[in-house]
Amino acid sequence: MTGGKNNQPIVVAQIMGKWVGGGVEAVIMNYYRHIDRSKIQFDFICDEDSTNIPYEEIEKLGGHVILCPPYQKLFKYMKFLEKLFREKKYRIVHSNINTLSVFPLRAAKKAGVKVRIAHSHSTSNPKEWKKNLLKNTLRPFSKKYATDYFACGELAGRYLFGNKTFDSGKVKIVHNAIDVEKFKFDPEARKKLRIEIGIKDNDFVIGHIGRFVEQKNHRFLIDVFAEVKKEKPNAKLVLVGQGPLREEIEDKVKKLHLESDVFFLGQRSNANKLFSVFDVFCLPSLYEGLPVVGVEAQANGVPVLASNCVTGEIDMGGPINYIEIGSVEKWNGALLSTSGDRLSRIADSYDAGKASGMLQEQYIKQCEAVL
Repeated sequence: MTGGKNNQPIVVAQIMGKWVGGGVEAVIMNYYRHIDRSKIQFDFICDEDSTNIPYEEIEKLGGHVILCPPYQKLFKYMKFLEKLFREKKYRIVHSNINTLSVFPLRAAKKAGVKVRIAHSHSTSNPKEWKKNLLKNTLRPFSKKYATDYFACGELAGRYLFGNKTFDSGKVKIVHNAIDVEKFKFDPEARKKLRIEIGIKDNDFVIGHIGRFVEQKNHRFLIDVFAEVKKEKPNAKLVLVGQGPLREEIEDKVKKLHLESDVFFLGQRSNANKLFSVFDVFCLPSLYEGLPVVGVEAQANGVPVLASNCVTGEIDMGGPINYIEIGSVEKWNGALLSTSGDRLSRIADSYDAGKASGMLQEQYIKQCEAVL
């Protein structure tokens, strides 16, 4: 079996939740761009309050975007999905919304979908108690309606599905693959973009790419940068992304009188080129599943400083250093001692060109198993 019935591609319903231009969306799109679309096609099921959906690219590649009620309107959400799954007769529903996957997968089971994948893309942080209340309530049901379990890495797999399930070998690791060629160091882009942003050739640029949410720990990064600036006057901080905490972080920067040294670039379509602008990339997250930006940075070769809350699974053998979260002094010391020398490293399992073939085989194998 090489595809769907009558040699038509198997259409996978990708449950995306709120598309806001984050890492999970980037990962699924990387697989979509590289998969053999004559054998596998994607329908992207997104909440109607999503932003930054790449409609044009998806349609050009032969896929479809289907908007559904937001999951907060649970009754409408479930009713819509069950009806959709019955009408489209999907053979695979692949849910990428972590603990919330219980809802679309329940609808998929009621609609008779044979292959139902729960995919863990993240973990949690004990400090986010309100968010964890919902997560911990739903987590015991993570396996209830799923036929298959995927995770971006070991930590994410153990978090959502439990140690017993993970140790039994039932969790399939599907790495956060990237288009390696797009992230290679580009000296011309470095020069051009520095001019565009307003950064000098000899400035020491600290970079971060991520949504302005608690998880990404921007407040701490600003505190660290304030200390670095005292000893390294030519230091600059470039922040890429959007999110609910952006205004608060901008206010903090102003209060510390750092507004001429901190650049807020917003959501950027050329984020892959921005790694070449950085002299060091910071990832001070409070928690992560397997952060794709950490993989992208190592493909570029820029030195990475990551918090000790970030999984060691992103270590490709390049210049990456794990530092205790919460210690401004240790982060300051690490940044001041960073050489800026680049060394590009990437494992085959993170190369979307190669990894997409493995995912494709997995989809076909799952369909064959339920015939």
